[in-house]
Amino acid sequence: MTEHERRVRAEQRERFDFAVIASWIPPGERVLDLGCGDGRLLRYLSETRDVSGYGVEIEHESVLGCIRNGVDVIQMDIECGLSGFEDNSFDHVVISQALQTMRTTERILTEMLRVAAEAVVSFPNFAYRANRVAIAEGHMPVSEDLPYDWFDTPNVRFFTIFDFEDLCSRLGIEIRERLAFDETGREVSHDPNLNGSLAFYRLGRKS
Repeated sequence: MTEHERRVRAEQRERFDFAVIASWIPPGERVLDLGCGDGRLLRYLSETRDVSGYGVEIEHESVLGCIRNGVDVIQMDIECGLSGFEDNSFDHVVISQALQTMRTTERILTEMLRVAAEAVVSFPNFAYRANRVAIAEGHMPVSEDLPYDWFDTPNVRFFTIFDFEDLCSRLGIEIRERLAFDETGREVSHDPNLNGSLAFYRLGRKS
């Protein structure tokens, strides 16, 4: 695959991710996007769902990208918590394919549901069948949803759909909806921990 083809497929995958997340965001909501990168998701939500809100990002170049994309951004380290935001100050908090790069996983999930009524989380499922095959053959997996080699990956947490759901149970977090997709973008319902490459969750507080 050429570099151009890789870029095109990455852009298609990104638009697919954005569309799934947008389907859970009612129009006109206030949204906080954690680890927002250059703000493309918030720009997409603003254009398609008329949302308002902020991105949170630590990397300077990404913050500049947010500004170029017309996205309001706050430069801060979410690993230190969200103490700058009041309880229930947003309708949704989103962390899209970034939770696996965070060390304070429990704190981040708890804080997301302090500052918003619902949280949307997406992440690559490390138990996906292609990843299992790679490990069985003696290599760390590299795929569209895990595009980094072992020596330059930003990922610090390697977890599965089962692992994530166990953690939600321990934290008293309600899983309101789950979607899983394979690498072709096809939704899977049978054994998503095996057949799902990318997982999306809509979370809330247990009543």
